[in-house]
Amino acid sequence: MSARDQLLVVIDPVARRTDGESVRIAKDVLGAGAGVKLCLPEGPEEFAKALVRRGARRPVVVGDDRALLRAVSILHQERGLGSAVLSVVPVAQAAAAVRLARELGVPAGAVAAARAVLEGVPRRLDLLVDDRDGVVLGDVRIPPVGAGGDGRGAGGGGSAGDGRGAEDGRGASGGEGGRGPWDGSGGFGGGFGDEAGGGGRGAAAGERHPWLRTCQSLVRTLGVRPSRVAPGGPSRLRVEADGVTLVDLDQPVEGVYVRPGGGGLARVEVLPASVGAQIAPVRARARSVTVSGPDFRYRADTLVTGPVRTRTWQVRAQAWRLTLPR
Repeated sequence: MSARDQLLVVIDPVARRTDGESVRIAKDVLGAGAGVKLCLPEGPEEFAKALVRRGARRPVVVGDDRALLRAVSILHQERGLGSAVLSVVPVAQAAAAVRLARELGVPAGAVAAARAVLEGVPRRLDLLVDDRDGVVLGDVRIPPVGAGGDGRGAGGGGSAGDGRGAEDGRGASGGEGGRGPWDGSGGFGGGFGDEAGGGGRGAAAGERHPWLRTCQSLVRTLGVRPSRVAPGGPSRLRVEADGVTLVDLDQPVEGVYVRPGGGGLARVEVLPASVGAQIAPVRARARSVTVSGPDFRYRADTLVTGPVRTRTWQVRAQAWRLTLPR
């Protein structure tokens, strides 16, 4: 049996919990056509160790977009991305959680995707790498609208090694991949004290317990404090493509989109804010894109990061290989 027929199948724990039947089908199809070594990691560290110690086996990730992104990030950090041929069998409870894999060309369904692993061919794809060495396979969106994850919380940071990062965006992204206590609209999503569907009961409790009244007052005070980052509306950002300024801080923008565009270039689209007359989007292709300005958050694939004041993404041409149907 050739090295190509030797697979390391890493099954993401979320996939095992949410869709065990699809996981079983994928194992059966892969096992019938190749020599398979199964790995069932319980967390990010075991996931990373399995990939790093893969030897000559081809890594196959069974899981959602976050599992795929984590695998690419690990291989990139280990400087093994260029030599590896990665495969993925998308498995998730929600279709939105495997949107990225579908956009990259991976078939839907466990059977079709597993057959593509066995019968497909590796395709070289471009990659975005930011100035913190984080990777982007699909797109960057500012502000982080259009959730594409499965709602397991919004990780921050550039790297997807564990779905979290140094700049934590959890609970602060206005509903992007999981809502925390702060609801992004100037108040708290959950009820506290007399705000929780029963003002009379809350007030009575406050009379009996003065300390509770103090806590309620503190919560209300925090609840009306404005967020440093506006949850919606135009932003003032400077967007530069290969050093050329596309939009400066004097022009509010509704959105910025960056994604690998093939040929070693990124596609950049800036949507200027308009009052009355429609303003056409500003589009460019570049090897390097820098966004700067007041604190902003962004979504890179499935992860929300921020607030940050500047970030640069560079294109790495044909930096990784993914097995896709012929």
